Amino acid sequence: MVLLDGKKTSQEIKNELKLAVDAIRQQGGKIPHLAAVLVGNDGASETYVASKVKSCEEVGFGSTLIRLDANISENELLQTIERLNKDPEVDGFIVQLPLPKHISENKVIESIAPEKDVDGFHPINIGRMAKNLPAYIPATPYGILQMLERYNIETSGKHCVVIGRSNIVGSPMSILMARNTKIGNCTVTLCHSKTQNLEEFTKKADIVIVALGKPEFLTANMVKEGAVIIDVGITRVEDSSKKSGYRIVGDVCFDEVSQKASFITPVPGGVGLMTVTSLMQNTLLAAQKRVYQ
Repeated sequence: MVLLDGKKTSQEIKNELKLAVDAIRQQGGKIPHLAAVLVGNDGASETYVASKVKSCEEVGFGSTLIRLDANISENELLQTIERLNKDPEVDGFIVQLPLPKHISENKVIESIAPEKDVDGFHPINIGRMAKNLPAYIPATPYGILQMLERYNIETSGKHCVVIGRSNIVGSPMSILMARNTKIGNCTVTLCHSKTQNLEEFTKKADIVIVALGKPEFLTANMVKEGAVIIDVGITRVEDSSKKSGYRIVGDVCFDEVSQKASFITPVPGGVGLMTVTSLMQNTLLAAQKRVYQ
């Protein structure tokens, strides 16, 4: 079993990004600038945004964090987005999800200029991705693709089962794994809450990507020997033996599934770390105008 080390791989990518920024600086070019909009004070969102700001500092990007009150009106948020759309200093920006219930996530996502949508959630980017055209790929799926590529995992002709159909991970991942690209060319089965006899699919899978948000859902009896396991889930589970009172687990029962897997991502230390670096890569592409020209 080989551990797909997100910490090591994300650091490799950060080093590459830092070199790219150094080259831009030496040539007198514009340094990439990423902005993040945080509405309210959701704990997980705070942690994620702080990680993005720290990563920007590490690689030499410019960054802006815009904090807005949880009671802000939808119209006021849309006005903030429009200002960022028009700001020539900002190459890409994200509006951190989830948003307060009174604000439409779809309306917010669709108001972001596609050429600055480095989260890759705008319908235009999703459509371009589906047609295998240059696009900003959603950060978590992009991170998974890079892990598969950097560990030289063969995907062509393999059966890939994706569990979960969210717009952020599951659905785009199913499209990406089926595309005619180096990391792709899989026969893909997309499973979800209404799938019957789920084990029949997972037991036949060469690659299983789990993005459900259900702690330790995938167990050893559900996978075949030698499968590649990608765990996207991250959940806090109460644990009185820990000083914090909880432990972090994924959607995969790691201790038992790792005994059968050929490759597996840990939680923490796997896919989550790749998400931030993938966002940074999209921002570099935005600064270089390599997607929308």
